[in-house]
Amino acid sequence: MLDFDRMSYQPIENYGLIGNMRTSALVGMNGSIDWFCFPHFDSPSVFAAILDEHKGGWFKITTQGKDVIHKQFYWPDTNVLVTRFLSAQGVGQVVDFMPVGLKETELGYHGIIRRVQAIRGTLTFRLECYPAFDYARGSHRTTLTDRGARFEADGLTLGLGSTIPLQQRDTGVMAEFELQEGHERSFSLQAINREHDSRLTVSQDQAETLFRQTVDYWRRWLAQCTYRGRWREMVQRSALTLKLLTFEPTGAIVAAPTCSLPEDVGGYRNWDYRYTWIRDAAFTLYALLRIGFIDEAEQFMQWLEARCRELKADGSLQIMYGIDGRHELPEVNLPHLEGYKQSSPVRVGNDAYAQLQLDIYGELLDSVYLYNKYGTPISYDLWKHLRRLVNWVCDNWQRPDDGVWEVRGGSQHFLYSKLMCWVALDRGLRLADKRSFPADRSRWLHVRDQIYEEIMTKGWNERRRAFVQRYESDTLDAANLMMPLVFFVSPTDPRMLSTLDAINQPPEKGGLIANALVYRYNVNETADGLEGEEGTFNICTFWLVEALTRAGRADHARLDQARLMFEQMLGYANHLGLYAEETGHHGEGLGNFPQAFTHLALISAAFNLDRALGSRG
Repeated sequence: MLDFDRMSYQPIENYGLIGNMRTSALVGMNGSIDWFCFPHFDSPSVFAAILDEHKGGWFKITTQGKDVIHKQFYWPDTNVLVTRFLSAQGVGQVVDFMPVGLKETELGYHGIIRRVQAIRGTLTFRLECYPAFDYARGSHRTTLTDRGARFEADGLTLGLGSTIPLQQRDTGVMAEFELQEGHERSFSLQAINREHDSRLTVSQDQAETLFRQTVDYWRRWLAQCTYRGRWREMVQRSALTLKLLTFEPTGAIVAAPTCSLPEDVGGYRNWDYRYTWIRDAAFTLYALLRIGFIDEAEQFMQWLEARCRELKADGSLQIMYGIDGRHELPEVNLPHLEGYKQSSPVRVGNDAYAQLQLDIYGELLDSVYLYNKYGTPISYDLWKHLRRLVNWVCDNWQRPDDGVWEVRGGSQHFLYSKLMCWVALDRGLRLADKRSFPADRSRWLHVRDQIYEEIMTKGWNERRRAFVQRYESDTLDAANLMMPLVFFVSPTDPRMLSTLDAINQPPEKGGLIANALVYRYNVNETADGLEGEEGTFNICTFWLVEALTRAGRADHARLDQARLMFEQMLGYANHLGLYAEETGHHGEGLGNFPQAFTHLALISAAFNLDRALGSRG
């Protein structure tokens, strides 16, 4: 058990993210890397102190001394992270990044660079590197060398490059070193050949070169952003975050880079999000398209087309896949890890891959429709796969399913699932007409209209004066805020306005709002098969902003409310502009972090709200 000199768990929102579009790492404000999977997002962890502060493993560099103030920021317009320490002795900082845009043969490829700098005064730094391979299940051998240290585990050897002497302590290494003002040391962590570590150490000149290359890469990428609206800085940070969550080799997009961070501290709702959900990725494609990132959309479309060639025997898609396209993601509990602040179980893998969630077909067809419109016209071969999917929806839309929120309380007739089946047929028809593709138009049109009538009959609750979560229920669901966003109903339709008003009430009055933050549903009214509570869902707050924005074109009071809610929500981002999945009762981050869903919804809300406000101040 490696519990010496460890601080207690940091708040989830105290972390920043670095990455290279293959994997990523979370760096705390205390200078500790507490989450790092290698070599890919969904590989076993090397550092996982965020899931077990005692034995999860970490790589910490911090200043020594009392009363240290910690600050953290991104180098402007990049994903290079700076963690700064201010104390009576002076000012020091650690600049963390993962080099990008390199060839596999180049120094620094697929590794972490940590530049330690004394900005003011003379400072003493402490380094601790304690890997815990395979989610702390594996063993490894630590060897000191004249270039740093080697950590050899089954099938993987990592090298810590250091130009200062390291001391071995248990299965890790540590060092204390002094830096005078204006001086720096650089450390690297990367995979190495067991026999050859000649390239392990990164010199100061090499670190500077890699830093400049990485900064230049991110700035050139961000220059493609076409958003010039009121909230440019937050939109650009969200775009940079979404880019970090793409898996470059395949074009896949992970829902989040972490697993098992709890939606309820001490609770049961802990899931692995390091995979590609059709839903999340389709929404991400839409968000990136809206602000000019065509290449990422094209790469994801290639990944998507590959999945369409691997349909199940009945012609259906899975709801999610591995970033490499694999189909099976079995869920495993890791009882040897205590979980973030004792939130167990710790899960890797996700059994939701086997669920039926009918909404994915609408999100998929909508993203393809937008890509065909704003990106590149799709091919006939892709259309044949899409046509098969639309036909499958015609045959299966009346089935109960597990819903957008992946409940584990049994299948239901969720309104949102039916809504997105309608979207699948509507966008299929639009694509067929736009491109003159062959399709069974008469059948698709008939089923589309049938779904519409059923939603209006069974999904509308006259007593609540609102669209509800499940057919003929009394429960509200924030997912229904998508109805005007996908053009199912007018944003000023009396039924939609009434639904907005119902949702826009506090839970004690039957609504889903708590201080301008939105719950996805009332857990006390929904048999979701899970124990415990949860925080407000950040994406739902942005959905409400966008629904109010669209309604506000005819009612300026609603538009003003949308702007106030949006800007209040911006205040719940962490110090770096990052969001977890949820916001807790005390404003804390909950759930996996950072979450793609939240950042893409921010982009969409900012884009549409800015356009609706026009030249207003």
